[in-house]
Amino acid sequence: MGAGHMLEAAGLDAEEERVYRFLLGVREADTGVIAAQLGWDAARVESVLAALHGKGLVGRAAEPPAGGPERYVPMAPDAALRPLLLRGHEALEWARRGVEQLAEEYRAGGRRHDAEQLVEVITGASVIRQRLRQMAYGAGEMRWLCKARPVALAAAENDEEWELLARGVRYRTIYERELLEGPGMVDNVARSIRAGEQARAAGTLPVRLVIADSSMAICPLVYESGDVLDGAGASDGDGDGDGDGDGDGDGTERAPGPADRVGEPTAAVIHSSSLLDALIALFESQWAAATPLHVTDSGELADFEDGQNRAVHLADDERYLLSLIVAGVADKAIASQLWVSQRTVQRRIQALMQRAGALTRTQLVWQVAQRGWLTNG
Repeated sequence: MGAGHMLEAAGLDAEEERVYRFLLGVREADTGVIAAQLGWDAARVESVLAALHGKGLVGRAAEPPAGGPERYVPMAPDAALRPLLLRGHEALEWARRGVEQLAEEYRAGGRRHDAEQLVEVITGASVIRQRLRQMAYGAGEMRWLCKARPVALAAAENDEEWELLARGVRYRTIYERELLEGPGMVDNVARSIRAGEQARAAGTLPVRLVIADSSMAICPLVYESGDVLDGAGASDGDGDGDGDGDGDGDGTERAPGPADRVGEPTAAVIHSSSLLDALIALFESQWAAATPLHVTDSGELADFEDGQNRAVHLADDERYLLSLIVAGVADKAIASQLWVSQRTVQRRIQALMQRAGALTRTQLVWQVAQRGWLTNG
């Protein structure tokens, strides 16, 4: 955009800007003076002045000379142009949202016609690790199913989580109990919880899974082979003893090929689709069944040893209330039986849900059954 037409973004055309700049210099002028200075006819100047007046950039002088032509004065540019710029900004924002919507419709149409855009396969621990980090830095919420023996990103290497938690990114993580028994894992998880992570534990998890918001997930497909050696021993790993690792016994190395990648982990990157919806539902069902973890006042991680079968002290009235909830009795009927208000019933149910780490009554009923709260004395 040239210097002679700087105010186009504010909604002024070149002629309007020229007249306005002239008035800024002379402070006051009538139509004839402006026409003479710019070399325009009077009708053209009047048209431009009317447009500028409508945009609040010029005004009429308070007291024109007796019998003289009407004179015009410029208005302060910051006060006059700010609303125009704001309207322009709103129009650009509206256009940006429209472009994003069109782009999403374009991608969705492509995914419907091209399955490769729904599920992308990536190979190699370093590639998976990099993709996980890229996904985390663009997300508002991360959901993890963490099984024992990590494939690409060990918990101790997940340094960006604490940075993202500090930024306000929400983390919900379910840990397999065997993973929590690993060296340093309890301290690591306790630190994450103190930083804001919501954590739960489960006996076993069906898959490793990471979900970013509700738009993308990464799920490992093929794990690293346990038969692949790390090169620390004396064997060359192919059984022929020639030291070249190719298995032919001739002592010469062969060029690497696809077979060399067999031992590398492989993961699927799943984009918005019914498959992603199913994975999100899987996570939520596991979350409802898992045991909440918390950090005690002494800084220790609690509620994972003996997790769901851990004894819980319930008062008799709490146990009776739970039995009514499990039986499906409505709040109004419960209040009548307990001789309390319906609001009191709802408050007590909320307290029990917090103790169980449940977000809904269905999850509360599940936790009651899993933990044996109505069967254990």
